[in-house]
Amino acid sequence: MKLLQAGPSPFVRKVLVTLHETGQIDQVEQVQVAASPVAPDPALIAANPVGKIPALVRPDGPTLYDSRVICRFLDARAEGGLYPESRVWDTLVLEATADGIMDAAVLIVYEERFRAREMVSMDWIEGQWGKAARALDALETRWMSHLAGRMDMGHIAVACALGYLDFRHDARKWRIGRPALAAWFEAFAERDSMKATDPTS
Repeated sequence: MKLLQAGPSPFVRKVLVTLHETGQIDQVEQVQVAASPVAPDPALIAANPVGKIPALVRPDGPTLYDSRVICRFLDARAEGGLYPESRVWDTLVLEATADGIMDAAVLIVYEERFRAREMVSMDWIEGQWGKAARALDALETRWMSHLAGRMDMGHIAVACALGYLDFRHDARKWRIGRPALAAWFEAFAERDSMKATDPTS
């Protein structure tokens, strides 16, 4: 299998952490592609018509894309138990919440990097950050009991989202007012899978 990836994408990191946690990292070739929203790599478009990463090219089936689809496939393939039936809906909602943070954080980067400076909308940027901030507040107030339990895909997704905020939006100081979430992340970030995929290393 080949994983098409680009730069420090938190969605790619989520897949890589999943590969590490399920013991499959050595079974996937990592292939760097260009994932610009305005000029995506032809190789990426051939695998995923939407032109977004990550995309998992399989020798025995169609390419999989969207990190949630890929992670669900990899977990099923390894029987990793990252989507436990006993709490699968909570796990999926938590993963979606984390992905929402990633989406908003990436869109802020795109707005600042790919739009002409005179066209950058600070209102739009703050609107995106508002989505992330509300999701962070929800994690702090509603989801800490879940995060304190056995690791599932929700944990991985949240950790990758928070790691991306540190990497790209450190000035936003997401830890302020969220001490429980900050303490949880500090501990989770010590996992070997997180260290091996740290974009700053």
